[in-house]
Formats: sequence, C-alpha cells, structure tokens
Amino acid sequence: MTCYGYFRSSAAYRCRIAFNLKGVSPEFAPVHLRRGEQTQRDFKALNPQGLVPAVTSGDLVLTQSLAIIEWLDETQGGRSLLPADPGLRAQVRAFAQVIACDIHPLQNLRVLTYLKTELGHDQAAADAWCRHWIGEGLAACEEIVEREPDRGRFCFGDEPGLADICLVPQMFSGERFGVDLSAMPRLREIRAACDKLPAFADAHPARQPDYDL
Repeated sequence: MTCYGYFRSSAAYRCRIAFNLKGVSPEFAPVHLRRGEQTQRDFKALNPQGLVPAVTSGDLVLTQSLAIIEWLDETQGGRSLLPADPGLRAQVRAFAQVIACDIHPLQNLRVLTYLKTELGHDQAAADAWCRHWIGEGLAACEEIVEREPDRGRFCFGDEPGLADICLVPQMFSGERFGVDLSAMPRLREIRAACDKLPAFADAHPARQPDYDL
C-alpha cells in the first residue's frame, strides 16, 4: 500500500491518523503541493483532481480522505473507527462531513491561489477568508459536541473515531490561520485527549518526513 500526501494537507493528515489507529504502515510518497507536483502527469494519472491524498493498494486507486478512511475501516483489523449503532454512525459521518465538505474546501490551496491570482486578493485577505470560514465551521462543531448527552473524552464517546480524525487536523489549520479557539473549550478538551495518543501525535505535520516550513 502507498499513500501519496503532503505534510500540511488536512486531508492527508486525517489519513495518517487513521492508518495509525488501524495499525497500518503504508509506504509514503510525498507530493509537494507548493511546488505544484500535484499537477504533474504521473500524479494526475492517479487522481485527475490533482489533490492529495491518494492511496494505491495493488491495482486499486482510492482518493478522497473519507472514502479512504472508511475503506481502511472495512478492510483492516482492529477497533472500528465508526460506531455500530446506525443512528450514531450517521451523526459521526455528519460531523466529519461538516469539516471535510464544508470547512476544509474553503481553505484549500487551490481556492486560496484563485483568490489571489484571479480575484486580486492579497495574502492578508486570503488569511482573513480562512479565519472566517474555519472559525464559523468550528463554532458549529463546538455546538454539536456540546449537546452530546453521554459526553466522553472524544467527540462521540470514550474512543477516538472518524469525527476526531477530522477534527484534529482542522484545528491545526485553524491555528495556522489565526482562528481564535478560546470560545471552543469542548473542542480543545477533545484535541488535548487526542494529542496524548501516539496515533495522533505521530501523524502531526511536524513529524512527517517531508516537513518543511
């Protein structure tokens, strides 16, 4: 198995956490987004979108982090990353999609590049754009986990799963763009619990072989 990724990609960060939680160690193939390696012909043959992550396993090619994570969960051993109860499983998926579908795409490198190169915004305006949408989205996530009746250490219980896998990289991105997380105590508690686990700590961008400033 090979995982194509980039140290600072939130989507690749999610997959690294999931690999660690499932005890899977794929070969890592770096794709440097800032240098435009995702647009090269060889990589776009794997993922026509030119996005990371992409995972190959034999002849199978997978893209989109949530699809990759659910595939891992269904094909690898160990504890499940999704709850067995259908209702709770749907809630976890919905929380993950708030981040992966509604927050993260608005901070994607290609979106920020378009804001600057095509619409004429400077870096400060692009950063403000990110702070607005990430902050608004994480505030909603705070409300979602606050109303959980059986509060555990993590988003939905006492074991980390898909929701936490999505939350931690998004909070990392929020801090990178200067989002004020002080009004999100529950999210900060959850992240602190995740940070104590090697599966999350070892997936941090600063600990990746392709890490650079």
